[in-house]
Amino acid sequence: MFPAHSAAVLTAVRLAVLQQPMKPQAQLQIFSALLPLENVIIDRYFIPTHCSREVQIGDYVRYQYNGTFEDGRKFDSSLDKGFPFVGQVGVESKVIPGLDKGVQGMCVNERRKITIPSHLAYGVLGAGSVIPPDATLVFDVLLLDLWNKEDKVQIRTLHKQQNCKRTVMPSDFVRYHYNGSLLVGNLFDSSHLQNSTYDSYVGQGSLLKGMEEGLLGMCVGERRLIIIPPFLAYDDKGYGTKVPPYATLIFDVLLVDMFNVKDDVNVEVQKIPQPCRRRAVGGDFIRYHYNGTFQDGTYFDSSYSRNSTYNTFIGMGYVIAGIDKALQGVCVGEWRRVTVPPHLAYGENGSGELIPRSAVLIFDLHIIDFHNPKDQVEIKVIYKPADCNLTSAANDLIMYRYNCSLLDGTHLYSSDDYPEPPRVTLGQGKLIAGLDEGLQGMCVLERREITVPPHLAHGTNGALGVPSNAVLLFELELLQLQKGVPEGFLFIWLKDSPEPLFPAMDMNQDQKVPLEEFSAFIKLQVAESRGRLHPGIDSDTVLRDMFSKQDRNADGKITEDELNIIVNEEEEVPKHEEL
Repeated sequence: MFPAHSAAVLTAVRLAVLQQPMKPQAQLQIFSALLPLENVIIDRYFIPTHCSREVQIGDYVRYQYNGTFEDGRKFDSSLDKGFPFVGQVGVESKVIPGLDKGVQGMCVNERRKITIPSHLAYGVLGAGSVIPPDATLVFDVLLLDLWNKEDKVQIRTLHKQQNCKRTVMPSDFVRYHYNGSLLVGNLFDSSHLQNSTYDSYVGQGSLLKGMEEGLLGMCVGERRLIIIPPFLAYDDKGYGTKVPPYATLIFDVLLVDMFNVKDDVNVEVQKIPQPCRRRAVGGDFIRYHYNGTFQDGTYFDSSYSRNSTYNTFIGMGYVIAGIDKALQGVCVGEWRRVTVPPHLAYGENGSGELIPRSAVLIFDLHIIDFHNPKDQVEIKVIYKPADCNLTSAANDLIMYRYNCSLLDGTHLYSSDDYPEPPRVTLGQGKLIAGLDEGLQGMCVLERREITVPPHLAHGTNGALGVPSNAVLLFELELLQLQKGVPEGFLFIWLKDSPEPLFPAMDMNQDQKVPLEEFSAFIKLQVAESRGRLHPGIDSDTVLRDMFSKQDRNADGKITEDELNIIVNEEEEVPKHEEL
């Protein structure tokens, strides 16, 4: 504090100063120095709970104020002007010294009542007709913003994924959600309210400078608080009615997606069966399950939810280009994670409400099976007896064991599910074509593993418990084999028939052959391996049927005339050639 001066001395000095050719501000500073230094009185009547920074000399501030005299009369207000005060504190300040001093140490959102003595205001001169000489002024101030030209973009990581394989770099395209607010907490914009991400390239001038800096190094799924000083945001222009000039901006950002236009499909093989007998190529038809998610883990589709595989040809443009490419070279039973950039997926347009524009897609694939329309039955012999002189063929009656499954190991059905193994005549259309083929050429007790493509199995329609277009895997064992006769025949000669036939058949030489004598003759031929009856049908039934065909007049006996072969006149072929 300076010592007190007598009124006469002060008056004389004041008159001398006024007579000097100097600026009013210099005169004001001299007058202030001559007066006893009453200090600024600060009433911090509202202090925010959180205060990360206080006003210091050299900082820039933006605040609202009301200026009154001690009796409450208002002489100035930023609210009446429609815009707040913006200026630098303590450096060539535009405001009176007391107000400059009174805002130091303030926090954003703090309210102060600052009482300024005249020597720190307009002093003995006053300010025109508005401020009288020696007036004490009272300012009610609300600090809205605070920054310094040395400020950088501030980044505070709120959440970061543990597994971060890639971060944002210049020229990347990003999709992110954000909430944008001012330092005082007022929300000015939000992508969440628009229910759509903000999508943009980084480093190409399409974003605020501070935002571009704040996004660099982010991982998908990471959440950051990005604080941008005004000169790296909208500076003195602001943005419409939402962002005032000289506003520090706070963005709460969640990175949803990112990619680069140079990105290709990324394939991560998670599990591959050993051995891998075959890899898929273009033109193959494939069945696979998938889960589809975005990079932030949000699910958008799944074949499992439909309880049905996705079935398609490879390399023929029936699926998005990235998946078409990723399916090349897969093995049955393989698991792959495929990351598909937008330009190899649904691009800038997305797909309806399901896939947003410019979205990176992640597919977890499980390959169930694949085949080529040209595939044949694949036979792998597991065991073959050393003594194998008799093998199965069309028209043979066989008994066999089987287990049937999909290529991924899913069990479908088994002969063990029934009391007895099945019996079937091969080549009669009783089995799916591939199984019929796979059972031929087998020895009794031989074991095989056969792979049957769908066009030789149940085809596009599938069957009960069998999916459409399914490749089937059969484990087979031949248990019994009875050689058969051609379709339409009941008996065939394995050696030359007796010549002439009727005398040999007429065993008692009475010129007539009844059923008993006919049956005895045929059974003798079978016993001597000269002939073979139709397997799988009761022999007496077969013999009666054969007899009735030869007993043309149905008198219960066959004569030599009836035994003669009758030719169909239209077709010129015998009706029956058994005998």
